[in-house]
Amino acid sequence: MSDIVIKAENLGKKYIIGHQTDRGRYTALRDVWAQSARGLWHKTKSLARGKPANAEEQEEFWALKELNFEIKRGETVGIIGRNGAGKSTLLKVLSRITEPSTGRVTIKGRVASLLEVGTGFHPELSGRENIYLNGAILGMPRAEIRRKFDEIVAFAETEKFLDTPVKRYSSGMYVRLAFAVAAHLEPEILIVDEVLAVGDASFQKKCLGKMDDVAKHGRTVIFVSHNMQAIRQLCSRGILLTNGMSTFDGPILNTVLTYNEQIRKSSFDENTLVNNETHRRGNGSARFTSIKILNIHGIETHIFEPGENIKFILDYKINTTVKNLSIAVGLKSGPANELITNVRHVVSLEPLNNNHIGQIVIELPNIKLRTKEYSLYFWLGSSDAKAYDVVDDILSPITIVNKTSTIQIEEPGYIDIEYNIDF
Repeated sequence: MSDIVIKAENLGKKYIIGHQTDRGRYTALRDVWAQSARGLWHKTKSLARGKPANAEEQEEFWALKELNFEIKRGETVGIIGRNGAGKSTLLKVLSRITEPSTGRVTIKGRVASLLEVGTGFHPELSGRENIYLNGAILGMPRAEIRRKFDEIVAFAETEKFLDTPVKRYSSGMYVRLAFAVAAHLEPEILIVDEVLAVGDASFQKKCLGKMDDVAKHGRTVIFVSHNMQAIRQLCSRGILLTNGMSTFDGPILNTVLTYNEQIRKSSFDENTLVNNETHRRGNGSARFTSIKILNIHGIETHIFEPGENIKFILDYKINTTVKNLSIAVGLKSGPANELITNVRHVVSLEPLNNNHIGQIVIELPNIKLRTKEYSLYFWLGSSDAKAYDVVDDILSPITIVNKTSTIQIEEPGYIDIEYNIDF
């Protein structure tokens, strides 16, 4: 009997994107009169060319292209890649939420998916009712759901709200209950998207522990996350997606290193992921326009040895008048990618006007960090904690290595660090 539970062959998913040929600006009354006089001529001319007036141009967009891979029973596979790489689309195809445009995927076993908060839940039903509903959707007999019911509720920590309609739940309560149902009803294949980012740090740790437990019992886990620490902790294998195609498939550490190298080669400016609320936030009154990380020799790098100096050169631009501009730089680590230490400083007590540009240099001297990776967090705002720009886990992480060692997966140390600053 084959151990292969998922097989993708030339898998592709195409979407049709529409673009209005007339961009649809606001029209004044005089424009309406003028257009009415010309309308018949333009309509006749457009139809003569075979295209109606104000037609929508259509563009093909391939979210997935020519994907081929096999996943065996009991494997824990991390799907990683930049935003828009096709990760969520792939999970939707594997979950049978959407059909592929080309190729095919073969799945053996019962699949439980957690792709969005409340997937498979009915907002008008209570938490208790949704446990039975979601279990039935996953193909579980009622007796099995009843047997696991108390364990699910205890894991989700929603006992007090069990008979409350889930539409009244917070997003955190929603995802706790949804994950508890998906993970406890013993699917052969568990598919989890970045949805775990909704929960707090302690819940994320608990979820990772549960997925690890699921994998140890011989079931298959497919996990999408931007938290490379969690990916490395849980997964043994990684698939890197780039523009819908698989560009690396191998041991998870090698996959993460390839992904980090891909990020290092990309540029950062004030527009990088500016509309992505997960990784860049703030009201835009000021923006980072460049972020560079240098060693003591002035060379840009993300790889350091314990005890080396780490220098951040941060350029910024003011887009409206701001007061009490402040800066923060933090290092994150651990399974939940929590902040372990940060530097915070007021840059200017005087108002800074629109179009003002500046540079901040922060140096961490002789930093004593364990050999592992540390995600980067940059914050620009006011001294009263109003955020102008938050750059969170966009850049490649800092990697601390000994010349004779490799990256180690350890619990982070929570530390205060010395720093020098100049602006």
